[in-house]
Amino acid sequence: MKRKGSAVWKGSIKEGKGTVSLESGVLKDAQYSFKTRFEDGKGTNPEELVGAAHAGCFSMQLSAFLTEEGFEPDKLETTSEITFEDGEITKSHLILSAAVPGINKEQFDKIANKAKENCPLSKLLKAEITLEYDLK
Repeated sequence: MKRKGSAVWKGSIKEGKGTVSLESGVLKDAQYSFKTRFEDGKGTNPEELVGAAHAGCFSMQLSAFLTEEGFEPDKLETTSEITFEDGEITKSHLILSAAVPGINKEQFDKIANKAKENCPLSKLLKAEITLEYDLK
């Protein structure tokens, strides 16, 4: 299986601008620029997209591992805070709110940390990956 994302950039780093698109069409020609990446401009940026991808990947991996252990999550809501410093992504901090009937904290902790280590995007990132969660 292969998935595609694409980007077009025009101009210099500070004055230029670009667009990013996904093969699925869910995101098409979304604007990004120096201002959206390093300041508060309107649009997206690569780190924001990595954060969304990591949150989604982790949530699905966690759901799979929970299901394997006989638990069905009601809801897994994950945010990934990406730290970008000195020209590299240094950290992805996963923040999870989970509603999983019938599981105790010890069971959940083991499964959640296994998902953090084993989701494909966690394996791809060369960054520190941390997890905090609220189990309901």
